[in-house]
Formats: sequence, C-alpha cells, structure tokens
Amino acid sequence: MTGKCLDGCRIVIVEDELLIAMALEEILQDAGATVVGMAGCVADALALIEREDFDAAVLDARLDDERVTAIADALEAGAKPFVFHSGYGPEHLPSRHRHRPLLRKPSDPAAIIRALCAAIG
Repeated sequence: MTGKCLDGCRIVIVEDELLIAMALEEILQDAGATVVGMAGCVADALALIEREDFDAAVLDARLDDERVTAIADALEAGAKPFVFHSGYGPEHLPSRHRHRPLLRKPSDPAAIIRALCAAIG
C-alpha cells in the first residue's frame, strides 16, 4: 500500500478509543501522512479543528455518548474533507452528512487510505 496521494497530507483523527486512534495514526503515517492531532471528545475535536492547519480528517460517528454533528458541521464549514470511521451503520451518522464515506470498524488499512484519497480528491 503506497498511499502516494497522502504523501505530505496533514490529517486529524477524532476517535474516542485510544487503541483505534493509535492504529489509525500508524496506518496514515505508513501512507506518508502526518497526523497533526487526535481528539477523543467533541470539545477537544472542535478546538483541534480551530487551531490546526490540516488537509482532511477521520471522524468516529460517535464519541462515548456525544454526537459528532458539531464536528462534521465544522469540518464542512472549513471545507475540510473527512470520512467517518465507525462501528455503527449509516443510520447513526448526522443526517445531513450521510453522503460522506463510511468505513465500518474494523477497516482494512487500504480501504482507509483509498477513502481519504477519494475525499481529498
């Protein structure tokens, strides 16, 4: 897996399960991306999005008991491409963001890279 489309890309990971976040970080780094930050709750994710310059994000569809609608809206408002990465189905995604790519956990590393490359365009 070369992931050349991710070479030099700066990615944000929003995931509440530390082991999954660390696995995503490794997958993205192996594909040439730089993970500029990780967040595990809505407030931290919104602060991260506000302060960091990045190219795309991987967003869990649910953070503990918090809905991620505000995060998805902030990413969209900033014209930042993102993909959902979740154990939940599309019915659990924010309704106005259901057109976004959804990767089901556990995801194949190559599928994660392909989805991000497609989202980045």
